[in-house]
Amino acid sequence: LRYRCPKLMHLRSSLDFERIYADGQRAGDDHLLIFASANALNVNRLGLSVSRKHGSAVHRNVKRRRIREAFRCLQHDLPCSFDLIAVPRQRDDSTLQDYRNSLRTLIRRLSKRIAAANESRRADHGAGADS
Repeated sequence: LRYRCPKLMHLRSSLDFERIYADGQRAGDDHLLIFASANALNVNRLGLSVSRKHGSAVHRNVKRRRIREAFRCLQHDLPCSFDLIAVPRQRDDSTLQDYRNSLRTLIRRLSKRIAAANESRRADHGAGADS
């Protein structure tokens, strides 16, 4: 398995961020808040949002690098076809392992929620077609 993160796996467009914030599901724990939305690709894409409240540019970049590395290492173990935005919580003690655990549990939780929402949408559309 390859553990690269090509540009295809990065979210950078402000339109993508707006769509995910508006339409997506969210889940959080002590280390991360994740916003997720399904995509038509067969790959997960990750966007990061680290505000200035997290400290200097050096501290923000350390958090970004840790989250990106956690995502890179887990990419083959996660459910596919999601656009994700990771927002770190304001903690100074979050480690790479904390971010890995958070990503793993939160993305699985969100994938179940999104699948359930898609099923209910299909059921609603199917019921409307029968009437």
